[in-house]
Amino acid sequence: MTTLAPSAAPSTTGHPGPTRRHLRWLLRLHRPGLYVWTALVALLASALLWLWGPLTEAAAESWRQYNACVDYDPCAYYQEPILRYKDVYAYTTAALNALPFLVAAWSGAALVGRELEHGTAHLAWTQGLSPLRWLTLKLAVPAALITAGTSLLVLLHRLAWTAGRGRIDTAKSWYDGQTLHANGPTTVALALAGLAAGALAGLLLRRTLPALLTGLVVTAGLRLLADLAMPHLWPAVTRVTSRDTGYVYEGPVADSGLVTASGAHIADPGCGPAFAEDCPTLYDRLDVTGFYTSYHPESHHWPLQFTTSALLVAVAAALTVAAFVLLKRQTAPSPAADATRATRAARATRQGSAVRPPHGPAV
Repeated sequence: MTTLAPSAAPSTTGHPGPTRRHLRWLLRLHRPGLYVWTALVALLASALLWLWGPLTEAAAESWRQYNACVDYDPCAYYQEPILRYKDVYAYTTAALNALPFLVAAWSGAALVGRELEHGTAHLAWTQGLSPLRWLTLKLAVPAALITAGTSLLVLLHRLAWTAGRGRIDTAKSWYDGQTLHANGPTTVALALAGLAAGALAGLLLRRTLPALLTGLVVTAGLRLLADLAMPHLWPAVTRVTSRDTGYVYEGPVADSGLVTASGAHIADPGCGPAFAEDCPTLYDRLDVTGFYTSYHPESHHWPLQFTTSALLVAVAAALTVAAFVLLKRQTAPSPAADATRATRAARATRQGSAVRPPHGPAV
């Protein structure tokens, strides 16, 4: 019989450290998601570059030909570039606005929820990867990739929208709902908040489909709150118009209402324009002289973007902290479990030290 000598400690020379090893494991585990994200960013970037260059030039030329036509004087212009520009702009803008929701669904389902449901996370924790480090890698690596990819797409969208401004008559205004978010960092901030919301939902529910739906709902709520809060995060400009003019909307509206003869601002009773039926009588009774609108001009674009983005990043940070606190509580050993393990160990020790018959069991 041979005796096995104790094996020497494995050498770490030439081998990656634990962090690099776990990083490779994470990228290999979520390789399908990485491929899909790379393909999606590449596809949208190509479409936005096409929109920025050839499509804008062709559509602008068609609009120039159309505007050169004189009334009642038939002339030819090529309509197809205008329609193609409109379609590509609508699809790319909608896709860019949908990215945070896609991130939230993937984060809740594939990144965290599925691993906890199938036990993959517990297997990783037994391979020298602590739960807190596991979650750190889970959030840090996707956050870097999401920030880089979404920022690139936002920049290209801004360039494409700027190239068509003033040259394409049907171009969207700067404060159009989807255009406003696609042209600034609020989309990036909302994507990071969606990542954190999905991870927290996965830790809380530990199931794939419920975590996916919860991440989507939370991200949709954050988008709605951002839209509601944005006009109030920066001082607005107030414009007063006459009763014949009515309201004038030139940007996101913070407040609006009626102006009386004394200069007081009162709430709009919802009657409508001054020329509508019964409205003049109501306005005369209220002594209304005009309308006021507190709105944000285009010069407020970046202040609104930065303040809303800061708010969303703060929410993302709060969700991330909540995820770490929840994971720590879930993986912390309870005193009852420690007492049970100690009792079982003592019982096993007593059974192992019992005196056995010297000649084996009696026949």
